[in-house]
Formats: sequence, C-alpha cells, structure tokens
Amino acid sequence: MIAQQIRFNLLAIVICLIGFQGFTQEQTEMPKAPKTKFYDLRGTNAFDVALGTSVINGDFIDPMFEIYSHFGYKRHLTPHLAIDFGYHKFNLAYIDLFNEGFMSFDLNMELLLIPHERFSPFIFGGAGYNASNHFKQTAPKVQGGIGLECIVSNQFALKLYTDYNYVSSDTLDGLEAGASDDTYFRIAFGLNFYFGGAQKKAKILKDYSTEIEANSITDDKNRPKL
Repeated sequence: MIAQQIRFNLLAIVICLIGFQGFTQEQTEMPKAPKTKFYDLRGTNAFDVALGTSVINGDFIDPMFEIYSHFGYKRHLTPHLAIDFGYHKFNLAYIDLFNEGFMSFDLNMELLLIPHERFSPFIFGGAGYNASNHFKQTAPKVQGGIGLECIVSNQFALKLYTDYNYVSSDTLDGLEAGASDDTYFRIAFGLNFYFGGAQKKAKILKDYSTEIEANSITDDKNRPKL
C-alpha cells in the first residue's frame, strides 16, 4: 500500500514537471515585446540647428573664439545609430592677424547611447569638406565629437556638443609652417526637431501583433485535441 502511494506521488510529480516544462517552453517561444519609447520621445528623422563658437589650432599664436552656426538633417537607422549630414558656417581668427570665414559639409555616423531615455550622451565621427568663403581654398577633413541630448518635450530636444576637425591642409590660416596640418574645434548649443516616430512605432507594433497571431495559430495547430 505504501509502495503504491509512493509510485502515485512520483507519477504526479513527473506529470507536474512535464507540464511546467511545456509551459516554460511556450513562454520562452513567445516573442519579446519591442521597445518603442524611442519613437515616442524622438523619431526616425530630425532637423537640427545650433549656434556656438569655433577656434583654430594652426601656425600662429593667440587664436580667438569666433562665431559658429550649423543646420542639418539626421536619419536614424536604429534607435542607437543615425546618419547625420550638416552644413556648418564659422569664422577662424587670430588676434590682430587673421580672420576668415569658412564653411564645411560634414557626413557623420552618430551613436546615441541611451535612446529610450530623455537624457542621453552621444558620440559621432565622419568625414567632410572644408572651404573658405567663395571657395578660395578647399580641403577634405575628418572630424569627431561628443555631446549630450535632453528631450524637453516629445520630439523636441536640446543638445550641447563639441567636435574636433582635422583638415588635410596646412594653409588654413594662410601660412604653411610646422610639421602638421591645421585643425580647429567647435562647441555649440542647439535644438533637434524629431519627426516620423509615430509611423515607425505603428509599423513595429503591427509587425509584433502579426507575429503573436502567427505563433498563436501555430500553437493551436500543434496542440493535441482532447
């Protein structure tokens, strides 16, 4: 009698374990809900403007800070990764020696480190084309920088950033001297105007809903009939 009771208890435990394993497997196979907060806070596209200052590191001493402005367009490939194209207008100057207007056309890859939060640092880098006013002198360049972005309301962000620009020319300041090419720094405060997030979020949720329905149909087909 005792042996029969033990066998019954063991059988019940085995049945429970099998059921739990099946339940766990079913839960594991369910697709994970996608994160969509990025598209509420930001969006897939953005126009940005900024105003700040620029300073040269060249062949003369006593560089001075001059005005710098920027506007551009950014396209997010993923919440973390974006391609950014920008037009930059700025002056580079030395006290009582040199003051010249420049522009640059920059293409960057940008990494947003915490895309689903209102506050996020970001880093960027890429290549560009540097030109003085009226294209009197031109040269390719590379650049990189860091910044901070804060969402103040959905689809509207403030940002602070700085970049370093290495120009493939030693005549940026009109003097060819020294062993290295000229460089300059820029720092600016700006605005990002995001859009396109609602459409992307709707598509993601629709795809997720379709996947859930497909899994549900598959589970119904595979479920044994009683």
